[in-house]
Amino acid sequence: MANMFPLSYGQDPANLRDINEPLIDHSEGQLFLNEAFKIIIEEVLCKGTDVKQKVCEWKGPEDLALLLDLELRAEGEPQQRLLQRVKDVAKYSIKTSHPRFFNQQFAGVDYHALAGRFLSEALNTNLFTYEVAPVFVLMETEVLRSLRQLVGWTEGDGIFCPGGSTSNMFAMNLARYRLFPEVKSQGLWAVPRLTIFTSAESHYSVNKGAAFLGIGTDNIIVVKVDEGGRIIPEDLDEKIKLTKSQGAVPLLVSCTSGTTVRGAFDPLDRIADVCEKHNVWMHVDAAWGGSVLFSEQHRHLMKGVARANSVAWNPHKMLMAGLQCSALLLQDTTNLLKKCHSANATYLFQQDKFYDVNLDIGDKTVQCSRKVDCLKLWLMWKAVGSIGLAERVDKAFNLVRHLVEQMKKREGFHLLWEPEFLNVCFWFIPPSMRGKEGNADYQDRLTNVAPVIKERMIKQGTMMVGYQPLGDKVNFFRMIVLSTLVSKEDMDFSLDEIERLGNDL
Repeated sequence: MANMFPLSYGQDPANLRDINEPLIDHSEGQLFLNEAFKIIIEEVLCKGTDVKQKVCEWKGPEDLALLLDLELRAEGEPQQRLLQRVKDVAKYSIKTSHPRFFNQQFAGVDYHALAGRFLSEALNTNLFTYEVAPVFVLMETEVLRSLRQLVGWTEGDGIFCPGGSTSNMFAMNLARYRLFPEVKSQGLWAVPRLTIFTSAESHYSVNKGAAFLGIGTDNIIVVKVDEGGRIIPEDLDEKIKLTKSQGAVPLLVSCTSGTTVRGAFDPLDRIADVCEKHNVWMHVDAAWGGSVLFSEQHRHLMKGVARANSVAWNPHKMLMAGLQCSALLLQDTTNLLKKCHSANATYLFQQDKFYDVNLDIGDKTVQCSRKVDCLKLWLMWKAVGSIGLAERVDKAFNLVRHLVEQMKKREGFHLLWEPEFLNVCFWFIPPSMRGKEGNADYQDRLTNVAPVIKERMIKQGTMMVGYQPLGDKVNFFRMIVLSTLVSKEDMDFSLDEIERLGNDL
């Protein structure tokens, strides 16, 4: 009988495995996985959450590349060497679960969510049809329903997306399709000039989305903000009127609940009045701040959110569900999401299946392959309940209050704004610069303080805090407090450490 699988050009028959010989030794693979898990638990989840350990073991790119031996070769490596690779990856990665990692809007670890992440990776399915992901189709539907309830909607739609930027982009696409459904088939020829309204402090994904969708960044209209970084609705109204008078079509207002730098919450109720007046889609980017909806004490920050058309919300941020976990929620009940994004691939979405084909949710997104992002949130929510999640939100606010109180007692710390949320923005003024605010070189010297302290803290591995300029404000620290592992002692340590690292500047 002829060989059904002829040799590829240049292949030596002597080097081929017997066709009955398995390519993978499963017992060896399982042993490796077991040992790798031990390393992960010890290096990442034990040491990586211990305040006595470093946040990072910093190496420059050249040294790090040599340590990791990144080159991929023709021959495989023995198990012990691979386990050392696992150890090295853990050792030289940033420990984002460490109590003194304040660098980003994700931090800490929830072990129930992490178990969900391990499980979804092991199951390795694609969340597009009920036949290959029956558990997760139903689970995602329920999680989205529960999130919508917190927004204030009894009906609606939604989808988990690969990050808040994609959620924001989807909202723009849906708003455009609602007004001009012909754009799906005819393209940009079918639509007039469209404009999007947002503040200068909104997330950069608004600009990226406008560029990606062909709307154009020149058609993003920047709305003025008040002293707290919140959209001024009266200016929004005037700018929409001006846009209309110029022949453009106002498409969408992108509000923010928890801006990236300041943590500001736009006044949603008053913005909704303007959007309804002009029939403009109202989108709320609540990727950072959405989780305040769990808290009776703090949900007032998003008063009026139920009047929005769409909401982006990232539970991987404040709730610690783990990257990535981002939901786009819609008030729409007309199946707009599917109408806008569907391609009706007949090899996946056959209409004569033996079950309800509405359970095949994959055509609601532009993705084909889609990870399971609902399980980690569902398992965590099941474990601690809505009450437990609310307690996490309230604890973070309490820690921020403590940090600010302590900061005000110390010479050299200067708050830029009273925090509305969990972003604490401040300058550290070294002793050599105090009382010299009027000097001509003061701002130039001040702008260098945060980067130098940041470099020192990273190289020593003691903590991580972000910095940036904003408008006419030179570089300042932005400390994000959200992890349940953080204590008041960690807040006090952060101030002590900044003083230690910066007092000689």
